[in-house]
Parts: sequence; structure tokens; C-alpha cells
Amino acid sequence: MNRMELLLHEWECTYDKEDWYPPLKDALAGLTAAQASWRPDGLAANTIWENVSHLLYFKERLLHRLLGTDFPLSAESNDDTFTPSGGPEDENAWQATVDRMKNVHRQIHEKLTLLSEEAFDQPLPSTPLGQSVMSIVLHDAFHTGQIVQIRKLQGSWPERRSFL
Repeated sequence: MNRMELLLHEWECTYDKEDWYPPLKDALAGLTAAQASWRPDGLAANTIWENVSHLLYFKERLLHRLLGTDFPLSAESNDDTFTPSGGPEDENAWQATVDRMKNVHRQIHEKLTLLSEEAFDQPLPSTPLGQSVMSIVLHDAFHTGQIVQIRKLQGSWPERRSFL
């Protein structure tokens, strides 16, 4: 397995495939807008929807870099990337966010499958592509863990999961 094949494997595990942690698709499955908007106690706690919005910001930025297009969003701080696109009762906005995540993840996957092994070390824009993508993979894993923990706290995570 070369580095690009490994990168693609890790990319698939962040959203679609079970590995050492649940994929993001499973972590978001079946959630309502109200559940996605539920906030655990604590000033630093984010909602699931806020976490997904944050992940989307950086994935969409990566996609634009891969496409060589301008990224239309801007954030003055990391905190600005956690702003959800709807309110706690807006099921349509929540579903649109989930669909957007699925679509951007798949578009990045499609773009990565077209790249050669040499592309791994190419700057994107200044950090090597492989490092940029791997950072997003780890970022997704971290926040997916947070999402699962929030679901456990709210009681919306299954007591037992079958993943083999």
C-alpha cells in the first residue's frame, strides 16, 4: 500500500467505514435537529450541530484547495467556524447540513482518487497535500468522538452497537 492508498483508506474511515472508532456517518445517523442542537453542561461545550458546522468549514476549505478555487467563507477565529445554519427545530436545515457533509466528503474522496503518489508531497497551498488531508482525518476523528460522547450524554447513542 502506498501513501495515497493509505490516505484514501483513512479518508474513507472518517465518514463511511468502521475502523477503530465509529465513522461520522454513523455518529450522525438518525439525529433530529433538536438532538443535534442539545448542549451539554459547561461553558466550553458545543452542540453536535456546531461540531458538524466546524468540520464542514475545514472540509469545504480543503475541497476548494483541491479544486484550485477560491473558498467563499471566512472566519475571524476558530470559534466562528462552529456557527450552525439553523435553529433547534429546523429539521430541513439540519438535514441539509448532514447532506452537505456527505457531499463534500464524497467530492474530496473523488478528487483524491484522481491524484498520483507524487501529489502527496505537493504544497496545498503551502502544507503538503498528504499532511493537509491527514490533519483533516485526525480532526474528524477527534470531533466524531465528541459527537458520540454528546449522544451518550443525551441518551441518543445505542447501548450496544454492532460494527463487525
